[in-house]
Amino acid sequence: YLDDIMVFSSSEEEHVKHVASLLQRLGDNNFFFKAPKCVFHASSVEYLGYVVSSDCLKMDSSKVQQILNLPQPKNIKALQSFLGFSNFYCCFIKNYSKKITALTSLLKKDSSFIFNEEALSQFQLLKEAFTTAPIFSHFNPSLPTIVEIGTSDYALGVVLSQVNDSGKHPIAFDSHKLLPAELNYEIHDKELLGIVCSLKHWRAFLLPLSNSFEVLKYHSSLQYFMSSRVLTCCQARWAEFLSEFHFTITYCPGRLATLPDSFSRWDNVYPERGVDFISKNPQNSHQIINKDGIQESRFFSIKVEIFSDLIDKIQTEVWQDKDYTEILKQLERVESVPDYSLESQAKLLLLKYRVVIPSNEELQLNILQKRHDSPLAGHPGQEKTLKLIKRDIYLAGMN
Repeated sequence: YLDDIMVFSSSEEEHVKHVASLLQRLGDNNFFFKAPKCVFHASSVEYLGYVVSSDCLKMDSSKVQQILNLPQPKNIKALQSFLGFSNFYCCFIKNYSKKITALTSLLKKDSSFIFNEEALSQFQLLKEAFTTAPIFSHFNPSLPTIVEIGTSDYALGVVLSQVNDSGKHPIAFDSHKLLPAELNYEIHDKELLGIVCSLKHWRAFLLPLSNSFEVLKYHSSLQYFMSSRVLTCCQARWAEFLSEFHFTITYCPGRLATLPDSFSRWDNVYPERGVDFISKNPQNSHQIINKDGIQESRFFSIKVEIFSDLIDKIQTEVWQDKDYTEILKQLERVESVPDYSLESQAKLLLLKYRVVIPSNEELQLNILQKRHDSPLAGHPGQEKTLKLIKRDIYLAGMN
C-alpha cells in the first residue's frame, strides 16, 4: 500500500489536473483510495508532524503539546525520550544545539546523571522555545536568498531566509555542536565550517539556484581566506565543495547583525553590503571573480594577495638560498621530495603546504609588516600575527 501522498499545485486549475493524473496513474496500477481518509482541495493539512498551508510551514500543535507535557527527566532513558521528541522539531529552534549542551552532556558514557540547575534551566527554556517558535515561509527559488552564519566557542548556528515585498522571512534554522577537533579551530575556520555545514544541509535548495545567493557572516576574520595563496588540506576540501555553489560572502558589522552569537534577535532590516569576496561563475567553475571584478584561474576563490608585490623577490631569494636550491631542482625534475612541493602558478616552494620564505631578514620583516597592517587581519598583536602567518607561511630560521 501507499500512504501519506500529498499533491501540491500552484493554482486550483493546475491542482485539478494533478489530482486527476495521480488518480489515473494509481488506478492503472490497482491502487485505490479510502474516501474517509482523503482530503481534497485543502488549503492547510497536517502532514507527518507538520502543518503545511499554502503560504507557510509550522509545527503540529498537538505534537508540541506532547513535548510540553513531558515531565522533568529522572533518568537517561527519560532524557533520551525528551530529546527524541524535541529533535524532530529542532529546525524551528534557533541555535538548538547550543540550547541543549547541558542536557546532552548528561548522556556521555562516563557522565553521572545529575539533573543540576543548568540542565533544569535548559529543559525549561527549550520547552518555552517551542511555544514561541516562528512560522516558516515556503522556499521560493525566484526570491533573494540569504544564509546567515553565527559562531560561538562550541556551537554553530545558521539561518536560511528569503526576502519578499514584506521583508525578510525565515525558511529554516540549523545548528551544529562542535566536535572535539572542531573546538580547536580558529574563528575563521569555524565560520568556514558553518558555511560548509549550512550548504550541505540546504544543498537541495541552494545548488539549483540560477541567481547568486548571499552568505552573511559577523566576523571579518574570515576574510583572511582571500589572502591565503595556500590552503590547508581541510580548507582545500571545503573549497572544492563550495565551488559547486553560486554565492557571495558579505561581512555584516555587529550593529547590523540579525544573527548575533546569542541568536536572540530577528531583525527585518536587510543589512547594507559589506565586502563581497567569494563569487563563482556558474558557467565556468574555474573562473573566480574578486571584489574588483578581476578573474583569476583557480578552482576556488582566493584573491587580494597581501604580499603579491613580493612574489618575484621571494622566488629570487629562495633560488639563491643554498638550503633550498637542490630541493627546487629536484622538484623541477618532477622528483619527489618529502614534505616539499612546488606551487603550480607562482612556482613558490611549499613546505607542508606553507610558502617558504628564506632567511632574508628584510624580506621576512616585510612579510610580517604587511600581514600585520593588512585591514583584513584586523591589526592583531605580535603573538596573533605570528600565529596567523604560520598557518600558510614558513619563515626559515624564525621560531
